[in-house]
Amino acid sequence: MKMMKTLLLLLVFLCVAWAQDVLEYDDYDLDNKVSSKPNKTVDGASVDARGHRPLDRTRESYTNRYAPPPISGGSRYRGRPTAAPVGGPKKQEKVPQPESGGCTHASEEMGVLCPTGCELKTTLTKQEKNVKIVINELKPELDELSQSSNQIFDYVNGMSNSLRERQRLVTDNNRVVVQFTDQVEENHAYIKEVVDTVFPSNLRVLEGVLNKVRQKIQKLETAIQAQREKCKDPCTTKCPIPVVSGKECEDIYRRGGTESQMYMIQPDPLYPPYKAFCDQTTQNGGWLLIQNRLDGSRHCEIPGEYWLGNERISQITKTGPTEVLIEMEDWEGTKVHAKYSRFTVQSETSNFVMAVEGYSGNAGNCFLEGSPELFGENRTMTIHNGMMFSTYDRDNDNWNPGDPSKQCAREDGGGWWYNRCHSANPNGRYYIGGPYTKKMAKHGTDDGVVWMNWKGSWYSLKAISMKIKPFFASR
Repeated sequence: MKMMKTLLLLLVFLCVAWAQDVLEYDDYDLDNKVSSKPNKTVDGASVDARGHRPLDRTRESYTNRYAPPPISGGSRYRGRPTAAPVGGPKKQEKVPQPESGGCTHASEEMGVLCPTGCELKTTLTKQEKNVKIVINELKPELDELSQSSNQIFDYVNGMSNSLRERQRLVTDNNRVVVQFTDQVEENHAYIKEVVDTVFPSNLRVLEGVLNKVRQKIQKLETAIQAQREKCKDPCTTKCPIPVVSGKECEDIYRRGGTESQMYMIQPDPLYPPYKAFCDQTTQNGGWLLIQNRLDGSRHCEIPGEYWLGNERISQITKTGPTEVLIEMEDWEGTKVHAKYSRFTVQSETSNFVMAVEGYSGNAGNCFLEGSPELFGENRTMTIHNGMMFSTYDRDNDNWNPGDPSKQCAREDGGGWWYNRCHSANPNGRYYIGGPYTKKMAKHGTDDGVVWMNWKGSWYSLKAISMKIKPFFASR
């Protein structure tokens, strides 16, 4: 009985140790060392599921950004002005003069005259008549003399003015003659210089310009002749655009465009049409290609490196229910796919948030479940559903937003709906052959064309593409 208790207790300890080993499968120390449990393998190749960004006990925390406080201090008004006094200046009252008696002076301010002044006034009044008679006799003679003096003055003054005017005219005439003579001599010297030097020089310059123009005309005639020789045959284009067009590839398919090639599509009549590739053969056709990785080149029939653009993807997916198909191929020729029955990309105001649901396929559900090789929060931080689109110059991932030293798009080689950071990286760096290592990566990270749920972090796919079409129940 005692032996049974001992064995049971030992079994409990073993279970606890096994559970702890499973839970700590994805725990790493600060030096990014892998845990003691061996890494999983795919086709014999070693796979490190999380690369260099594990969840550890000292994980960074995200805090709200600084919000500026309300504006305070200062005023928009000044003090009111002081009111003006009522009424105007007072008028000084007249000072009354005391009455002293006697005769009043002509000016009131000088007071009154003494009594003897009245007697003098009487005497002057008596002599006034005699003085008036003498004045009246002298007045005509004075007027005649004044008139004669004025006539003489006017005559003399006129003679003086006439003399001055004649002198001025003579002086002006002499000055004009001298000035005109100087101008004639100056013009004569200029004309002689122009005729002797400038004209011959300009003629030589014009002859040089004329020769250059003749040479250019000859070159143009030669080029035109060569162009005519090249254009004898009708011109052809390597990437013809079919006559059929529509709102998207499904509309084009229903209009008769059943061949997989480039078409002109116009999802919104308010925006100009553009070229896009339509896959009209895969799963009943009608698929609009939005992303493609093949060999770093571009083709007409099958685009090599291709990204439709977030604005256009958002515009199409917001018009109605849309499904997305992700097809991929490894370097051995094996092909798998992942399909989501609902796929929407929001507008730029939300940084192109992606939302998906309804997974089916055999490649693994990276968008909704993350990497199955990870556990707990290590796995959830690789889910892409609900993430914003991050690029080199726009850090919108969940790995310490705003920290340029911790930016998924820079370290993982391309723009994508990164979390912290990914389980799928279709726009990563293209590694020929498949397997690659940390030493081959630019930042030592899993930056290849990765779909972790199929080939793991350290296998770069040969080809991967994303296609969308309107979702409808019947085919």
